[in-house]
Amino acid sequence: MVTASAAAELPRVAILTRPDGRNEALAGRLLGAGWTPCILPALEIQALPAMDGGPPRPSDYDMVVFVSGNAARLYLEQWAQADGPVPWPAEVIAATVGPASAQALRQSACFGANTTVLHPPENAPSHDSEALWQVLQGLPQRPRRVLLVRGTQGRDWLGDRLEAHGAAVTRHAAYLRRPANWGADQLASLRRWAGAGIPATWLITSGEGADALRAGLDAAGLADWWARCRFVLTHPSLERRVPQACHEGGARPMVKICLPNDESIFQAFVAA
Repeated sequence: MVTASAAAELPRVAILTRPDGRNEALAGRLLGAGWTPCILPALEIQALPAMDGGPPRPSDYDMVVFVSGNAARLYLEQWAQADGPVPWPAEVIAATVGPASAQALRQSACFGANTTVLHPPENAPSHDSEALWQVLQGLPQRPRRVLLVRGTQGRDWLGDRLEAHGAAVTRHAAYLRRPANWGADQLASLRRWAGAGIPATWLITSGEGADALRAGLDAAGLADWWARCRFVLTHPSLERRVPQACHEGGARPMVKICLPNDESIFQAFVAA
C-alpha cells in the first residue's frame, strides 16, 4: 500500500490515447507542468479507399456533416484524388461537431471565405452530435439532403435525428478504427508504473477507444492496475466505460470531464 507521503513523491503519469499525431502538443505542455506524458494511442485510423468513381460529391447535398477531424481530412483526400483540386460548392453547408474540426476545414485549400461552416461554439457545454443538433435547429431552413461523413463504427444519433425530421441522409465511411498494437517498450512502461503503484491518469476520448484500452490491458495482465487509475474524459457518456470502483465497496477512481480540446484537457489534468 502506498502511503500519503510516498504518493506525493510519485511521478504524475499522463497517458494520452488519441490517434497518432493528436497528442504531441498536449504532451509538451504536460511535461512543462511537471507531468510524465506517455503517448499510447488506443486506436489506429486507417483510411478507406473511395468506391469506384470516388466518394459522394458535396454538390449533391444541401449539407455535409463531418463527425470528426479525421472524417473531414480523409474525405477531402478522397474527393481530391477523384476530382483533383475542386472548390467547395458555396451553396453547400459544411458542419462539424466542434470548432477545431471547423478550423481545419476553413484552412483547407478547397474552402473559400464564403463557405458556411456550422459548429457548436467554443464555449458550448459539449462538442458532440447533440451540441451540433442544437446549432442546426437554429437554421431558418433545415437541409433536406445530408451527407454524413464518419468512420465505419460510431454513434448514429445525429443521422437518426436528421432522418426523423425529414432529411434524406447518406452515410459515408471515410475510415475505420481498430485497436492499436502497443510495442514492447510501451508495455514495459505500463508494467513499471503498475508495479510501482503509480495510478496513471488516462485521457479517454471515445467509447471504442476505452474498450480497446481495457482489452489491451486485460491481455497484458494489467486489469487490476487499470481499476486503480484515474481518468480524464471528453464526454459524460464515457463514465460508464471506465472502472466504477477498485473493489467491492471501494472508492471510485477519480474522473474529470472536459471539452475535447487541448486547453480544456490540459486544465483537467492540472486539476487532477
